[in-house]
Amino acid sequence: MINVTEQAALQIKDMIEQAGEGEQYVRLAVKGGGCSGLSYGLGFDKEAGENDQVLGFHGVKFLIDKQDAPVLEGLKIDYKQSMLGGGFTIDNPNAIATCGCGSSFRTAANTGTPEQC
Repeated sequence: MINVTEQAALQIKDMIEQAGEGEQYVRLAVKGGGCSGLSYGLGFDKEAGENDQVLGFHGVKFLIDKQDAPVLEGLKIDYKQSMLGGGFTIDNPNAIATCGCGSSFRTAANTGTPEQC
C-alpha cells in the first residue's frame, strides 16, 4: 500500500516522544482543497476507527481510512535533512498534477475540489 522510510519513522518517533502523550497513531488522510484539488492531512490520533486500516513501519503505526486507500496506493513518505533544516517528503505515483507550491495534487480518478490559490 504505502512505504515509510526508516528516516521518516525515526523522525515521527521523536515527534511523538516530544509531544509526551504516550503511544499514538499517525493518521494519513486525503482531503479536498488546494490549487490542484486534493491535499494530504498528517496528524496524530489516539484511536483507530472501524473504517481505518492500521499499517506499521519501523515501529510507527499509521491509520488510513479505507476510502482514501486508492489515492494513497504506492505513496512513499521520507524525511530529508539538509543544512537548512529538515522536512517530510511525499511521493505519490498516482498524482498526475501538482500545485506550483507542491501542497496539493490530483489523480486521474479523483480531481478533488480545487480552490483558488
